[in-house]
Amino acid sequence: MDKAISFNELLEAVDYLSLDEQESLVDVVRHRIAEYRRQEISKLVLSARKEYQQGKLSPETPQDIMNSILP
Repeated sequence: MDKAISFNELLEAVDYLSLDEQESLVDVVRHRIAEYRRQEISKLVLSARKEYQQGKLSPETPQDIMNSILP
């Protein structure tokens, strides 16, 4: 990408798209966001597993977790 555009420039550019193209754009962005979220969750799971294997975490029941967050 040669030059980043501002959010406002992006919104203005979207106005030049047809409604079908705008709907397709929304669909693509939603799928990308979902994929980014899946990747974030996967990284968190891998990190938690590593910490567990290193003995930094121990198994807890849902009740244990609730007791630790609620007074």
